[in-house]
Amino acid sequence: MKTTAALLFASMAVTTSALAHEQKPDNLSFGSQQCDIEFKSDIRINPERIQITNVDNQHMVYDGQQLLVDGEVMPLTAAQQQALDNYSQQLRSYVPEVAQIALDGVKIAGVAIEEVSAAFGIEHNDALQQVVDNIGNNIEHSFYQNGEFVMGKQSFDELGEDIEQQFDENFEQAVEQAMVQSIGSVLMALGSQMVSSGGDMDEFEQRMERMGEQIEQRVELQAANIEQRADALCHSFSELAEQEAQLVSMVPELSDFQLLITK
Repeated sequence: MKTTAALLFASMAVTTSALAHEQKPDNLSFGSQQCDIEFKSDIRINPERIQITNVDNQHMVYDGQQLLVDGEVMPLTAAQQQALDNYSQQLRSYVPEVAQIALDGVKIAGVAIEEVSAAFGIEHNDALQQVVDNIGNNIEHSFYQNGEFVMGKQSFDELGEDIEQQFDENFEQAVEQAMVQSIGSVLMALGSQMVSSGGDMDEFEQRMERMGEQIEQRVELQAANIEQRADALCHSFSELAEQEAQLVSMVPELSDFQLLITK
């Protein structure tokens, strides 16, 4: 039979580890499929302007009126201005969704904790919730800085590594702490399930497995919605990369400031 800890926290482990950012080198991974989009530059978005910084630390700034390329004003035709406006609007719509999907994924881990705690009468889950809260705070601070949305290849990679590290180092310890602090409640819940099974160990095991599966299904239902949004975002990024390539063909001065390329 599965160990009690594994049975209690399997759904949380699956959900929280899914928040860890898995990727091939230079590629993003969204939802259930590999998203073959490479981030080439860093981007900052605030209500007044968009700034893209390339690997050579050169800046492109657009405020809706004026385009600056490494500090130099670039004159634009009406067609170029319209193309740049459209591109900027798409950046504002799509890029911050990366952070929102990540934050909503963290909320799913919180739901898993609540589901398991309610099922087994675990009252002392503060350490578990703290791990999840810390991950959410790190995501928030990584993407939102001084009133700006900030995202870049390096920061994105470092965020994923940080989530994995927090999960590996802190989650197992938090599970053990919750089990020790709530052992009385857990034993009472297990005893109740054993009585309901008439003392039949096979029946007891099946009841426990069904309970775990039900919890996992409820969590996975919410996770499926996140995956759908992530896959849709991947598609949007692919379209945005094409739009960006068209913009560069119209405004060659932006060739060194491509944010996205498809692999």
